[in-house]
Amino acid sequence: MHQDQINKGASSPSGYLSHKTQPHLTLSLSLRATKGEKFTDNESQRSRAEGKEVCVLQVKMVLWVALLMSHCYLGLNGAASHSTGLERIEKCGTRCSKGLQCKPKPHNWFPPRCLNPAEGLNHSSVFHNMNLSTVMSCKGRQKCSLHLRIKTTLKLTESIHGVSICTDTAGMMANCQMFRFRRMSTGQLSGLQVEVENDCTDISPGQHMKVRVNTVPSYCGVTWTGTYDAPDCISEDLSRHVPECITGRLSYDVNPQKKELSVSVSDMLDDQDYHLRLCRKDFICIGTGPYTLIKKGEHIKSAILPYSRPLPCLCIEGWSAVMDAPRVQVCPFKHRLEELWFGINFDSLEETLSWEPLCPETAVVVLCQKRGDDVCVDLAHSSQNVSREKITFTKVDPHPHLCMKFTTGHQSWTRCPFVDARFQAWEVVVTRQQGQEDVKMLSQITATFSVGLCVKSEGSTACQITNTHTMHVERHKAVDLNLSGEQCNFCIQVKRLDVKFAATVIHCLEQCNQTSWDLTWVILPAAICLSGIIIFTLALHVLLTVYQRRKQNMNRGCNSEKRTDPASDCVVPVLQTQPALHGGFLIPDSPQCGNTEKANLISD
Repeated sequence: MHQDQINKGASSPSGYLSHKTQPHLTLSLSLRATKGEKFTDNESQRSRAEGKEVCVLQVKMVLWVALLMSHCYLGLNGAASHSTGLERIEKCGTRCSKGLQCKPKPHNWFPPRCLNPAEGLNHSSVFHNMNLSTVMSCKGRQKCSLHLRIKTTLKLTESIHGVSICTDTAGMMANCQMFRFRRMSTGQLSGLQVEVENDCTDISPGQHMKVRVNTVPSYCGVTWTGTYDAPDCISEDLSRHVPECITGRLSYDVNPQKKELSVSVSDMLDDQDYHLRLCRKDFICIGTGPYTLIKKGEHIKSAILPYSRPLPCLCIEGWSAVMDAPRVQVCPFKHRLEELWFGINFDSLEETLSWEPLCPETAVVVLCQKRGDDVCVDLAHSSQNVSREKITFTKVDPHPHLCMKFTTGHQSWTRCPFVDARFQAWEVVVTRQQGQEDVKMLSQITATFSVGLCVKSEGSTACQITNTHTMHVERHKAVDLNLSGEQCNFCIQVKRLDVKFAATVIHCLEQCNQTSWDLTWVILPAAICLSGIIIFTLALHVLLTVYQRRKQNMNRGCNSEKRTDPASDCVVPVLQTQPALHGGFLIPDSPQCGNTEKANLISD
């Protein structure tokens, strides 16, 4: 029978039958070993093969069970780690250790003075393992309240008859509760440690309080004190179930073409209407438009809010239509800092440049001068820090090269308020007359300038000053800069001196200021010669035209009058003698006549 079982195990698939026949295989091998029977080679090989299969299956099963157990363990741990909810209680109360009877007593608003404790009686010998925590009791999905749970271990003595628990919050009266122990229980448990737990102290989300635990009667120095902070509304459990924390959830879509925000509300209080608005966030969120009310009975809880500019402090604010309701804000454009660097104002009379931030943002503002390579070089002593206040730069020269640079974090933005030259107070005017460049200073105001001659080195933007002088320019009066005798390809550097912040402007002249040929002395003779050639050509054309017409008239007369004599080939016209006569000149015969002799016309 044992041999048959071994044969069945060898002939059957090892994945199932070997696992089923494992006890029988072990038993048969042990019996054969006790009888001293000898195994044949085939049987020993078969048994070793089956033993290997059994070992492999055992290892696989162990690994599979271990994997399954670890998965379940990790799943339980993961569920526990994600469970951030508070403990729920059905009803608050006071609980004491088994065998200790305690019941609440009215608290005395004017307690008597503390008693002197017996020897060895102090707070460390009485109170042990003080524990403060928050629990939640609920009467509905959105009607939960918070309670402070105070749990302590006491070492009872015959002189301790109870416990007094008080909580203090800034600006509020102390909330105290007293619990007395029955004399029978205190006498029986004297010298033992017992537990007392109470969770009937109402607290608010985020409340900070002081906790004081005294003995009854109160002994001087036998007091435990501590502080506790209740969980805030940021907790997921509170924001869904505690009315003081339910603000609703806002989601939005931005339509930049229409400048509209499509806002949807979820998880709001079920039995209340809901307010929506746009506001600018600072210490408080200042409204920028009317409220939009969403009725509690509406199936689709959404609204359209138009906006003017996508400022980083522009937020959507929502709250339930109840007194002192908590509010929620989401800011769709909080990363659009580039929208802040507008609204720069300039007072041309006071020469004052100012800027006021539309949103509270910490930044560094500095005046700079724009170079040709789009790099803005900071002006000395022009840096100001800004957060919410208006900043002002006094005595500023409004030149197109003068700009304002804003820096926050690692980003910078540059704005040039005078780039359109509306406020430009002065300029350098360069004109060319008779081969020379005439340079003048023209100012819209009376001002003082520093004018210097400089030379630029090749491949460098710096200008080496060679000569500098101060120039006073009256309003609307152009002043000529006498640059005669200067070298070729030089520059002039101009800066206004009667202001605090001004740009340094460089004008470079490309040609030499030396006497050269005037183009008029070349153009005028060429024009005269060309006019003479045109007149001569026209006169010649007229003469040739007259000559051709007269010649044609003579040819027509020759063809119309022919001789009757056959010997004569041509008849000289004598009927029109007057037209043929032209100032005493001889008109040759028509080439159509056979006679080659010329007819001489003699004038009268």
